Amino acid sequence: MSDELNKFTKSWEENPSEMFKAFVTLKEHLESIENLELTFVGRPGVTYSLRAKHQNQKDRNLFGMLDVIDDDPDDRWLSICFYEDYLTDPNEMGDMVPGGLAGDDAYCFDLDEFNEGDVKYLAERLTEASKNAAL
Repeated sequence: MSDELNKFTKSWEENPSEMFKAFVTLKEHLESIENLELTFVGRPGVTYSLRAKHQNQKDRNLFGMLDVIDDDPDDRWLSICFYEDYLTDPNEMGDMVPGGLAGDDAYCFDLDEFNEGDVKYLAERLTEASKNAAL
């Protein structure tokens, strides 16, 4: 874990929405997927972004981002975005965002409260996107 990411997670105080728990669960899921490179970019007051790239990717710098939206540190929420062509959304939980990820179409999933089923669904999307990015 990078020093910056470690510092960020240690400074985050959990609140009733349990967004810290959701972030850590998804971060640990990413860490469990083989052949991934994770980069952390912190912009306090805006976002803290965990960016995932598969080592076999050639054309893109990432396949997805796990963003902590930091416009209100007492009420942070997550936005998880993927390139549209890297995943499916069978439960239709995501929003299509034209040009939403590095200028390409993306699906973004917003999470403002911990829900075990939603977090599991997002972990499945992370796995799916990582496999498709490796092709």
